[in-house]
Amino acid sequence: MRRLTDTGPNAEQIRYWNEDAGPKWVAFGDRLDGHIEALGRLAMDRAAVAAGERVLDVGCGCGHSTLLLGERVGAAGHVTGIDISAPMLERAAQRARDAGAANLDFAVADAQTAELAGGPFDLVYSRFGVMFFQDPPAAFANLRRVLGAEGRLAFVCWQPLGANPWLLEPLLAAGKHVELPAPPEPGAPGPFSLGDRDHLRAVLGEAGYERIEIEGVETQLTLGGSGGVDEATGFLLEGVGPTSRILAQADAATRDAVAQAVRQVVASHLTPEGVRMDCAVWTVVGR
Repeated sequence: MRRLTDTGPNAEQIRYWNEDAGPKWVAFGDRLDGHIEALGRLAMDRAAVAAGERVLDVGCGCGHSTLLLGERVGAAGHVTGIDISAPMLERAAQRARDAGAANLDFAVADAQTAELAGGPFDLVYSRFGVMFFQDPPAAFANLRRVLGAEGRLAFVCWQPLGANPWLLEPLLAAGKHVELPAPPEPGAPGPFSLGDRDHLRAVLGEAGYERIEIEGVETQLTLGGSGGVDEATGFLLEGVGPTSRILAQADAATRDAVAQAVRQVVASHLTPEGVRMDCAVWTVVGR
């Protein structure tokens, strides 16, 4: 698929999701889907996705959430998946073809700035795809414009890092062997940019949404899918998350030391169902 040019307010994110994170998400796609599928379903349930609806899936990545939405809206409905990552969307389109899902389509688009086609939509949905905007109020306002008169927004996003031991514990273990980067500025694009409930509500209110409902969910996820300690450790070190990013420039000895430290953390959470660790998310609905 055509890649977006590295311009505009989200230029840094466009580069990152096409050159670094996108190829990783394609490589780790099945494990990532197993990792967060249940959390994405929470937001779908709260959105009450119905047969025949038109849905926009924002930050759809490799298309797993788009396929699930397509099953819910059925043949009479339609789902459009958008993302800034061309590698991930190529994978998404292939998955849809393999599944024979005729009620899906995909487009490379920056949700913050693009004139989005295919509306009006009954629902704008996202599974961890709305935390990376440079200007969140502008992005959410742009998404609101493609909703029908009775349309709604629904998404799931992470609560703060401190409420997510599945990321915090490995990161602190790595910090014993490598210098950790300074925390990002509050609200800066990243996994936890919408972690503060008051900030999240203010962003959506500024963007024009009403009847905003934010529900906190504390649960466990199976780290990297249903594999064992080695798979979960590799997922953290080579796949996604802050631990993998800080190791990008580390030497071999440092990487080995971090790997051992992270593996010890992971092993302490091994269960018969895989490596299970605590996480916390917000599920959000706005009208």
